[in-house]
Amino acid sequence: MMAIQYEIIETIAVLSESPKGLTKELNLVSWNGRDPKYDLRDWAPEHEKMGKGVTLTKEEVLKLKESLGNFN
Repeated sequence: MMAIQYEIIETIAVLSESPKGLTKELNLVSWNGRDPKYDLRDWAPEHEKMGKGVTLTKEEVLKLKESLGNFN
């Protein structure tokens, strides 16, 4: 199985931290050398391990931001 390569280009926000020390983060990440995307997932303290997450394009992030602005 091929290893996934990633580079965290920018940490945008750390949203929470679990009792086990994992942090839920919104980052700009390049996966396997591709153009960076916005990424929301749990990370181990040194970013050596990650949980399942979701990646979003800039357009998707802007749509989410608009939707959350209307969220009550």
